[in-house]
Amino acid sequence: MKRDKPIKSLEIIKEHVKNNKKEYILVSLLFIIGIFLGVLFVNYLQEAQKTEITTYFNTFIEKMKTTENLNQIDLLKTSIGQNLILAIVMWFFGTTVIGIPVVFGLVVYRGFCLGYTIAVCITIMGLPQGLIFALILLLLQNVLFVPAMLALAVSGFKLYQSIIKDRNKENIKIEVVRHTIFSFIMLLILAVSSAVEVFLSTNILKGFIKYF
Repeated sequence: MKRDKPIKSLEIIKEHVKNNKKEYILVSLLFIIGIFLGVLFVNYLQEAQKTEITTYFNTFIEKMKTTENLNQIDLLKTSIGQNLILAIVMWFFGTTVIGIPVVFGLVVYRGFCLGYTIAVCITIMGLPQGLIFALILLLLQNVLFVPAMLALAVSGFKLYQSIIKDRNKENIKIEVVRHTIFSFIMLLILAVSSAVEVFLSTNILKGFIKYF
């Protein structure tokens, strides 16, 4: 029976994506807009701001090079805590009619953070080296993180649409329960992305950091 649980979770996710293609396109576009805004923001920084970011970035590199053993448990706790807060906030505002702009805003913001980080890496280290560094730093965990976050946004948006279209309290309760169960599944995926970030991405980065 235990083996059936992951399979059922995957089926739920596949069905959700299949039934909500338009919504996924919408939130994906919002995320992409956020990425472009992050890149543009870095491109229009003042020289003083770029110098400050460069100093912080170089300090991070040196710390990674000189630190022998990272406290991975503390890093994992911090990462899971951040993802837990994100999931709870997106779940909560997804259950309210007026909260859906906040959900969309979070999608744009996370896209902005991703675009900002990639642009900073490329600006400081140059295109080939900076892009490779950004991929090592961000790729693995975001393969899980980004789809889970977008799915949370879509689930909240679908609940919002249900509330607007159907005023039946019982039907709304059912949709809220579905949204909550789906959000919990996405939270588990976010937790896995945290583990990937701490135990895979960080260790891979430490292995390659001496070449940067």
